[in-house]
Amino acid sequence: MSTISETQEQANAHLEQLVADVDRGGRDVAGIAGAVLFGGAVLWSLFQLWFASPLPFTFSFGIFNDTEARAIHLGIAMFLGYMAYPARKSSPRDVMPWHDWVLAIIAGLCGSYLFLMYNELAMRPGIPTTMDITVAAIGLVLLLEVTRRSLGAPMAILGMVFIAYVFLGPWLPDALAHRGASIERLVSHMWLTTEGVYGVALGVSVSYIFIFVLLGSLLDRCGAGNYMMQVSFALLGHLRGGPAKVAVVSSAVNGLVSASSVANVVTGGIFTIPLMKRAGYGGIRAGAIETASSVNGQIMPPVMGAAAFLMIEYVGIPYTDVIRHALLPASISYIALFYIVHIEALKLGIQPMMGAGKPRTILQKMAGWGMGIAGTLIVMGLIYWIGMGVQAVAGAAAIWILLGILLVLYVWLLYVAASHPDLSTEISITNPVRPEPWPTVRAGLYYLIPIGILVWCLAIENLSAGLSAFWAVVAMLFQMLTQRPLIAWFRKQQVAPAIKKGVSEAILGLQEGARNMIGIAIACGTAGLIVGAITLTGLGLRMTSFVEIISMGSVLAMLFFTAGVCLILGLGMPTTANYILMATLMAPVVVELGAQSGLVIPLIAVHMFVFYYGIMADITPPVGLATFAAAAISGEDPIKTGIQGVTYAMRTAVLPFMFIFNPMLLLIDVTGWWELFLVVSGATIASLTFAAATMGWMRIKATVIEIALLLLVTFALFRPDWFMNQLYDKYTAEPASQLLQIVADMPAKGRLVAVLKGMNIEGDELEKTVAVPVPLLPEASSATGDSAAQQRLMAAGLTVMAFGDQAQIASVRFGSQARRAGWEQGWDIAQVLVPNQARPSEFWVYIPALALLMLVWFRQGGREQRRRIGAEQPSVA
Repeated sequence: MSTISETQEQANAHLEQLVADVDRGGRDVAGIAGAVLFGGAVLWSLFQLWFASPLPFTFSFGIFNDTEARAIHLGIAMFLGYMAYPARKSSPRDVMPWHDWVLAIIAGLCGSYLFLMYNELAMRPGIPTTMDITVAAIGLVLLLEVTRRSLGAPMAILGMVFIAYVFLGPWLPDALAHRGASIERLVSHMWLTTEGVYGVALGVSVSYIFIFVLLGSLLDRCGAGNYMMQVSFALLGHLRGGPAKVAVVSSAVNGLVSASSVANVVTGGIFTIPLMKRAGYGGIRAGAIETASSVNGQIMPPVMGAAAFLMIEYVGIPYTDVIRHALLPASISYIALFYIVHIEALKLGIQPMMGAGKPRTILQKMAGWGMGIAGTLIVMGLIYWIGMGVQAVAGAAAIWILLGILLVLYVWLLYVAASHPDLSTEISITNPVRPEPWPTVRAGLYYLIPIGILVWCLAIENLSAGLSAFWAVVAMLFQMLTQRPLIAWFRKQQVAPAIKKGVSEAILGLQEGARNMIGIAIACGTAGLIVGAITLTGLGLRMTSFVEIISMGSVLAMLFFTAGVCLILGLGMPTTANYILMATLMAPVVVELGAQSGLVIPLIAVHMFVFYYGIMADITPPVGLATFAAAAISGEDPIKTGIQGVTYAMRTAVLPFMFIFNPMLLLIDVTGWWELFLVVSGATIASLTFAAATMGWMRIKATVIEIALLLLVTFALFRPDWFMNQLYDKYTAEPASQLLQIVADMPAKGRLVAVLKGMNIEGDELEKTVAVPVPLLPEASSATGDSAAQQRLMAAGLTVMAFGDQAQIASVRFGSQARRAGWEQGWDIAQVLVPNQARPSEFWVYIPALALLMLVWFRQGGREQRRRIGAEQPSVA
């Protein structure tokens, strides 16, 4: 019997076309047009690899500054956008109309204008010629059109609304009014400077996003995605509700390969959704589970969605910090979804549908898992200590020794893989059989080497995100070119066809990576247009008062407003553009209004809040694209699937509200291993209790009182500080005269919290509470007293003048952590807030919370036992 029926194959072809339409452009043409589209995409990938590498500086050749690189990036994206995306959904996909050739060439030239005319423009800054204005105006129009094609009409309309806002300023209500701008000023600001289209967002696309998307495409092309799916089935397929649990775990790890929600749904969903239906979940639940798990792939480190890389610039922290802050919320979100699908299996009475192999006792299972986890930790520890040891002993030669060790390991892993049959590329839907765990795992361990290189470069070598991804891509390309020839050689097969296939896969991976980037690059350019309109009109400065009126000064109301706007914008905008707009408009407003309310909200927490609600739009009906993809596989109504998906996504939707008020969930201000253990364990249990409460089921169906108790436990474990705040103040106030002494005595990763008083640009006297990390730099560790304090403040971006009992902020460095956190030059420091030493640990709240949880657990256990006895009595009689 065929694994997938002919009908299923047709459905899969339709889904592949959907992914192509959404992520790569649906056009598939032959002849000259096809060659130009293919070759242009490959050349774009090669250019980005060159730009990300250290080679230009090594050879003093092909060095591009940021502005030139952004122009080339956008020019190629616009050119390929018109080549890859037809004008309408009904347009044929195998034909390239002549007018698209013309538009593509003109758009490419306009997009690259800053590079082509860089020297001339540099000689006359701020004095655009008629040609400059004409090219900029045409470029803006063509950018909006290619945005409509690749991202949809809503994004293009939003861009036009912001352009109209620039012109209509003098005639708008006072809350939104501004002086307006001429056409010349508008197009010059947007197209001839780095304040508009060529702004921060496009810069991040050039420096970080492209190279990570390319890495994912190469991993997918070489077979890593299938390997992760097969490993998930081998480890989890035999459990109750196994296909659903496989969908959750495989989507989490598949986030390494694809940051696209739709692609993630289709890649795993073509197997997991039919299997979930056969297991007994039903089509709606099956589609919703796959959607909820796939969408969350964007928040799962170490390779996250494109918006995560924008945080590097907007928040001003390295990517390793973004990963650290994102790790716990993403992990507990997936753990909660795993528990949800288990609860659904219990409610529906679903039994395992795959054989578990040889029966094992609970002790044997625990021993197996324990050995697996311990072995993984031991291997990771050995890798770390071997790497650090070689560096300590060999010095400059260490890199070559480590590469030699890595090469030997790679060849050995390929030899092991070649000694056994290749993994299947399919899962039988009609007669699923669980793969053997260890043979499945060992068959593709070499896929982990590029990911390991990425993590090593980021975490150990402290390289930039772009350079770390570059080395991972180099390793991936080397692997793609050599893995098939070496496996063929080990198996005594012909090597030449394997070499040809390896080269073909590498080139196809370069092409697919570039095509996946077209929409993202255009989204970054159009979002830059919107941001440029905001900076040109000063709209960002008006948002604080506007939102304050709407929320009536309530931080919680303001957060609900922000979440609602994210969801509404997500109906017509991709996640990246949604994040850029909200991060520009709302993130500073939330931080500022929180500060004026006496609440210290870390900037990263607000950006993560916006990021989370941006990706929710891929689930929420009526436009969630991931939901439509899942519904197409399941054959169910997409609206019903989306509603069920929202139910499952509630465990993710609640997390941003929790970490806004309790930044410990982002691992901020967590000191010591014991505190880390308490935070992680408390948050994990909280996510499980919230899942049980929202599903109305734990061991058995929960009563209303039990659901209320579970929600109370959830809140206590997520927000133990709230309960302790009712009894003790979190901080004690010290006079400003003690500022330097307090800073000097802070631990290496301490955070300065202070109350500022001053006047804003509108002449209002304000008081606000702000905070900033004050790092202890190695070169300043020998300094003491006021000198050490001033150096630590300068590292944070602050210069403070202390005189007598007063202290004033002399300067705030542009782009620093302090500037982003709301510190204001010229404002007085009224008080310094230090942790209240008399306050008991907030983790004492865990004790009554866990006691309540045990009460619910045993209460349900007693009820379950009574029900079982009642069910057995008739048979005994």
